[in-house]
Amino acid sequence: MANRRVSFADDRQCKVCRRWRNVLVVLFVLCWFSCSIFLLRGFEDNGILEKLGVKNLQNERKKTLLDQYNRSKHQLRALAKLISPFNQDLETVSYEREAVKTSEEHQKIFPETWFNILALIVVAIGLFCAGFAFGRFSKSSHEQFQNQKHYKPHNSKGSGKWSKKFLFLGVLFGLLVAFWIFVNMNADFTERRKETLVNMCEERARMLQDQFNVSMNHVHALAILVSTFHHGKQPSAIDQQIFAEYTARTAFERPLMSGVAYALRVLHAEREEFEKKHGWKIKKMETEDQSLAKDDYNLEKLDPSPVQDEYAPVILSQETVSHIVSIDMMSGKEDRENILRARATGKGVLTSPFNLLKSNHLGVVLTFAVYNTNLPHSATPEQWTKATVGYLGASFDVPSLVDKLLHQLASKQTIVVNLYDTTNVFAPIRMYGPDVDGAGEMHISNLDFGDPTRKHEMHCRFKHKPPPPWSAITMSVGVAVIVLLVGHIFHAALNRIEEVEDDYRQMRELKVRAEAADVAKSQFLATVSHEIRTPMNGVLGMLQMLMDTDLDATQLDFAMTAQSSGKALIALINEVLDQAKIESGRLELEAVAFDVRDVLDNVVSLFSDKSQAKGIEMAVYVSEQVPAILIGDPGRFRQIITNLVGNSVKFTEEGHIFVSVYLVEEVNNLEDDLCETLSGFPIVDKQKIWENFSKFKSSTEGNNAINLIVTVEDTGVGIPQDAQSRIFTPFMQADSSTSRTYGGTGIGLSISKCLVDLMGGEIGFVSKPGIGSTFSFTAVFTEGSKTSGDIKRHFSDSTLSDFQGLRGMVADGRCIRARIIKYHLQRLGIHVDIVTNQDSARSTILEACSTSGRSRLAMVLVDKDAWGEGSGISFPQLIECRQNGIVLSQERLPKMFLIATSLRPTEVYELKSAGYADSMIKPLRLSMIIACLRRALGVGHKRQQVKGPKALGSILHGKNILVVDDNAINRKVAACTLKKFGAKVTCADSGKEAIRRLQPPHNFDACFMDVQMPEMDGFEATMTIRDIENRVNELIKSGEASPEMYGNVAHWHVPILAMTADVIQATHEQCLRCGMDDYVSKPFEEQQLYSAVAHFFESDMIGVS
Repeated sequence: MANRRVSFADDRQCKVCRRWRNVLVVLFVLCWFSCSIFLLRGFEDNGILEKLGVKNLQNERKKTLLDQYNRSKHQLRALAKLISPFNQDLETVSYEREAVKTSEEHQKIFPETWFNILALIVVAIGLFCAGFAFGRFSKSSHEQFQNQKHYKPHNSKGSGKWSKKFLFLGVLFGLLVAFWIFVNMNADFTERRKETLVNMCEERARMLQDQFNVSMNHVHALAILVSTFHHGKQPSAIDQQIFAEYTARTAFERPLMSGVAYALRVLHAEREEFEKKHGWKIKKMETEDQSLAKDDYNLEKLDPSPVQDEYAPVILSQETVSHIVSIDMMSGKEDRENILRARATGKGVLTSPFNLLKSNHLGVVLTFAVYNTNLPHSATPEQWTKATVGYLGASFDVPSLVDKLLHQLASKQTIVVNLYDTTNVFAPIRMYGPDVDGAGEMHISNLDFGDPTRKHEMHCRFKHKPPPPWSAITMSVGVAVIVLLVGHIFHAALNRIEEVEDDYRQMRELKVRAEAADVAKSQFLATVSHEIRTPMNGVLGMLQMLMDTDLDATQLDFAMTAQSSGKALIALINEVLDQAKIESGRLELEAVAFDVRDVLDNVVSLFSDKSQAKGIEMAVYVSEQVPAILIGDPGRFRQIITNLVGNSVKFTEEGHIFVSVYLVEEVNNLEDDLCETLSGFPIVDKQKIWENFSKFKSSTEGNNAINLIVTVEDTGVGIPQDAQSRIFTPFMQADSSTSRTYGGTGIGLSISKCLVDLMGGEIGFVSKPGIGSTFSFTAVFTEGSKTSGDIKRHFSDSTLSDFQGLRGMVADGRCIRARIIKYHLQRLGIHVDIVTNQDSARSTILEACSTSGRSRLAMVLVDKDAWGEGSGISFPQLIECRQNGIVLSQERLPKMFLIATSLRPTEVYELKSAGYADSMIKPLRLSMIIACLRRALGVGHKRQQVKGPKALGSILHGKNILVVDDNAINRKVAACTLKKFGAKVTCADSGKEAIRRLQPPHNFDACFMDVQMPEMDGFEATMTIRDIENRVNELIKSGEASPEMYGNVAHWHVPILAMTADVIQATHEQCLRCGMDDYVSKPFEEQQLYSAVAHFFESDMIGVS
């Protein structure tokens, strides 16, 4: 890329920039040099890791010293118990000195460590200050450049060339220093690792040797004890019971021994007398290499020991090896050799390693000869042999010994330890350790177990491969990063001025592209909205015309439901637009009067077919304390509930869906509602949601604020625990299979949360897989007046007055269902009683038959599953059975209605014979209840055809209106709607046809112009019409033409109203710019139409000469 330099208006500023460039290069060199000196100095000192390694070894020594002290103390106490009771307090002077020394060495680490850290912080602060100064300079230069009105780029290829080369060499040298640091630190790390292995191996070898020597001394002491108290006392002071008890009590002092036994030396001439004295025969070992640890001897099966010069039968043994009593130790090959060497030397001797039969571990047997007199160390083997009276032997489990030793060390898992018997150099025996070798180098430590004839070695390796030298990597990478960062900072300083011009040019280009993309996005949204709303205009328009015909209540309910579904589809289409508005922060809420109960009925109507098809019980309930009229945005409120109920219907296959609305102030007293559920299925605890809402922790926002809490509970599949955290994320599904199994875009809950936030509320949920989900949200409204003229109701007051004062009864064993039915009936002004027992229901009906007038029971509503599945169908027959011979006229009995989630065809035919007047299929809604009650009770009349608002009819009556639209259905809908109000409508299918018909003079009072049409759209047609009108007006004004030539109109301006499916603000503004007078969106309603044409025709804006 060619080097370019921006030149400012005057040469002085250029010189200042070049001078700063040189200063920055010098600062970079100084910073790099200072960092290198500091790092190199730090590496020459003792590393922290090495000191920490010393710390670990010191901790191991402290722990080992303490263990040895405690073991010695226990040995002294056990010996005191055997000989005489005495107590000695032993001071831990040596341990305390070692601990104090270790603590002092440990504390020496920290001053140097803190010094290094502090120095690093100082260097980092210095680098930060240099970067900050550069940022301020570059920012100032950029601002100066931005302030220039005119600038021109100019070639300076050689400028800064040598500075960049020098900078490159400096960075390269810094990277080489970083690599050198890595090599040196890695070598130091390897050396310290080797030293650590040597120290750890030597430490373990010394400790193992010390442990074994302690055990060996203990066995020797036990041999002296036997010699003193068994052979030195007449009679003997030790028998099998005492020996077993003593060895059992002191077993904790010999945790490495499998067992201890004493064998008496018996000559062949003494054998018979010995066997008579002890009452058993001297047995032979089963095999020649038998050990003391076998636990499955059968003494009855062992053969007597063969005749030999002398025997060594076991007479005293620890309880764990009591099975070897009477066995001749001289009959085993290893034991015989061990005994002969032990008594000839006067020292303890070891066998070669062999498998202990009890644990199958490699072990050795330690043997001491017991003498009847004290001999000098210079005694001959014959003298030692002659003085021998017995043999004390102990078996050692070598793997257990090493395992217990390593268990005492904090770093036992760091290295692999192998123990070998190297008496035979060419065939060493592995006594301990795994077959797999460790990683890296090996260190060998020699062991002396007190037997000069046997040699042992400990081989140590690290268990794992050496880890990456993270300290070297971190330090070298850190230095390299610092070098690169500093080099980057200074390189950016050298290039900043050169890049300003390119950045500015690219900024202008990107700005143009962004503006074009924004226009394209707006046009795309407008096109999509238009293409979808155009057919929906025909659907909703025809439905509206159908509703204006003479329909009965049921037909009207079907038409209203279809119209509501169409509007819901349009609302669903608008969700994408809503998300875009939310992201841009342009979504605003309305503040109009609405009835929350009508909103819920509308939502239930949308999902009634789906819930009935699945057999799901759906219901809504609004508390009596919720005001009848609220001020807020009913469309957005309905959108939130529609999203939540739609998700519940989608993910629920059985059970129920229940929507409830309460005031926030009354939810704390709903314990009774939580005791039972609508369908009997279990639900999650909804109170867990409410506990997290701030509305329950603070006071209301104002005296006139109405805080609603809406809850939608279901018994669906639930939400997996791992998906609950992202449930409100746009375009995210609870599971990857959701989009295939259930469908959906994952945008509904995200929009709902944003809408709840705009309403000043909160939203939350509780869900358990397999149980269901419950969503709750709060919203803030204000109370409205019941006389508000803008509120839209599905039913007039005259319709509701048909049922005012009637009395009804609800029979249902489930209280929550009964309250829901009562809620719907009370909306019609019906007085409702709830009965939960069959007998009470029958008696109430019979008592009501004797009354008359409005207090007479007019209707009884019974749930199909009131007292069990299908129990409600036969309820009227039970009433007839309780007449007791009294015949009542059919007119005196109230009308019976069955409430059911679904009915089979056979059950429908059974209703009439059972005594029911009609049935109502859940979910209940006001329109369905009114239609059913009208058919059964014969009240009210069919709805008369609605001709629209009188004001709109008077305004449009007799007016000539031109409708321009390329779509025949849309033309038909618009024409029928306008004709309904008495207008004379002429249709045109293109913009060119509209221009031809609106050529002055003409007799049209207004024109409804579609915006998007082929060949010539509404914008172009409107601009052409306005141009024609302007030319005619200029001719009339200049006198070149008389008003009589143009229909006696002095000023031509026909009102043109845009008629399109685009709903964005940009389209509205474009309509006004091209000469249109107002804007009507498809599908338009009567109120919208009135607002658009009223100010044109009422004020008579079309001038007439």
